[in-house]
Amino acid sequence: MAELENKYPENVPGKFYVDDQCIDCDLCRETAPANFTRSEDGGYSYVYKQPGTPEEEAQCREAMEGCPVEAIGDNG
Repeated sequence: MAELENKYPENVPGKFYVDDQCIDCDLCRETAPANFTRSEDGGYSYVYKQPGTPEEEAQCREAMEGCPVEAIGDNG
C-alpha cells in the first residue's frame, strides 16, 4: 500500500501519487499515459498531471489497482 509520507517529490499536488515502492514496471505509464511519466534519473514513475476528466480518473484508478507493488496512492 502506497504511503503518503514516502511519495516522490516530483508528483504534482492532488489525489494520486507514486511512492518509493515503484519498480519502474511501466504499467501505470501504459495505462494512464496522460497522467504518469518516468523519472529518467531516478528510474521510477510519478504523477505529472492529475486526472482532469472522468476517463483519466478511471485510467489512474486502473493503474493504481493494477500496480504490482501497490506504489500508487489515492489521497483523495
